[in-house]
Amino acid sequence: MPDFLKAPFANGPEVAPVDVLVRLVFALLLGGGVAGIYRCTRKSAEISSSFPVTLVLLSVLIAMVTQVIGDNVARAFSLVGALSIVRFRTVVRDTQDTAYVIFAVVVGMAVGARNLWVGFIGIGVVGLAGWLMMARAQVFSAAQPAFLLSLRVALGLDLDKLLGGTFDLHLQERELMSVSTAKQGVSLDVTYETRLNPDRSADELVKALNRLEGVQSVKLQRRDFERD
Repeated sequence: MPDFLKAPFANGPEVAPVDVLVRLVFALLLGGGVAGIYRCTRKSAEISSSFPVTLVLLSVLIAMVTQVIGDNVARAFSLVGALSIVRFRTVVRDTQDTAYVIFAVVVGMAVGARNLWVGFIGIGVVGLAGWLMMARAQVFSAAQPAFLLSLRVALGLDLDKLLGGTFDLHLQERELMSVSTAKQGVSLDVTYETRLNPDRSADELVKALNRLEGVQSVKLQRRDFERD
C-alpha cells in the first residue's frame, strides 16, 4: 500500500487485502450454507423470497464488521452507537426465522474472527438439528385429528363426481358415515369421518366445498367433540 494511503489507517494493525477477500469469500460460502439449511428445513409456503438472500448478506456484513472492530473496544462501542440509529421495520414472522438470523450473525463473526472451524462445525450441527426437528414435526403432523364433515347437497347429484376432486386435494382419508334425506326429500344430508392432509387447513376445505355448485351447507366438527 502506498505511504500516503497508509497514514489514515495507522491506528490499527494492517490486514492484507488478500486476507480480507478470503475471509469475505468464506463468509459468503458459509452464509449460503445457512440459507440452504433454512430452505431445506422450512416449508416453501413459509419462506419469504428475500429472506435467504438476507441471511447470506448478513453473514458477509458481520464478517466485515468483525474485521473492522478487531480487538479495539472503543471501536466496538462506536460501531454499536452508529448502528443504533438504524430502524428495521420488517417483523420476523416466526421464532425459527429469528434463530436463523442469529445463526447467520454467528457464522459471520466466526469467519471475521478467523475461527473458520466454528463456522463449519456450526453449519453441520445446526443443519443436523434442523433436519431432526423437521422430521419430528412431519411425524407429528402425519397424525391428523379426525373430523366429522356434514354436508347438505341437492338431490340427484353424484356425490363422488361432485366431491371427489375436492376431497382428494384436501383430505388424507375419508369414510362415509351416514346419508339421509332433508327438506322433504329434495336434499341429502351426508356425513363423513375425515382427516385433513398435513398441508391443508379446515377453513380451506370448508371454503372449497362451499364453492361447489349443488352444495347447500357445510359443517366441519372435531371428532373428539362429538356429543351423542
